[in-house]
Amino acid sequence: MSELPETAESQGEAPPRVPVKIEEFCAALSMGLICCITFANVLVRYFTDVSFAFTEEFSIFLMVVLTLAGASAAFVRNQHIRMTFITERLPSGIARGVEFFVMLLSAVMFAVMAWYGSFLFWDDWQYDTTSPGIGIPQWIYTLWLPVLSAVILLRIIGRIVRLARDTTGSAS
Repeated sequence: MSELPETAESQGEAPPRVPVKIEEFCAALSMGLICCITFANVLVRYFTDVSFAFTEEFSIFLMVVLTLAGASAAFVRNQHIRMTFITERLPSGIARGVEFFVMLLSAVMFAVMAWYGSFLFWDDWQYDTTSPGIGIPQWIYTLWLPVLSAVILLRIIGRIVRLARDTTGSAS
């Protein structure tokens, strides 16, 4: 039987101040809406040979929200995607340094996404861009890229702070 991946709490690290339930709720709501929209579209298509025009557009938007909310929860729990083959074999001090470096690079990446995502949102707002499928304002969709990227950035910063406060020296 395989072991469950270690979380930040299982390593003796202090829990985050803002509960991860917020991201879990957003991800679950997004997944539920995707399922409902897709199921309704399948039923309507089956019985009428017509499909809802908005389903693809909303599903893609909700998938982006689901992905970013899941990424935020993963950073909080220290379960983000990474390759541990080498770092598991390093001395704890070096592994801790690698963890800090990875967190800093992740913070930079999500800061860049928030920064340029805000420009994308502003362009859609300023030029009244409408969505291709149903013609609603595109900024309704693009607003969430910089907002959720900033949330992930804050979660990463929180993780870095918790790593810095961890006196046991455990990192993975």
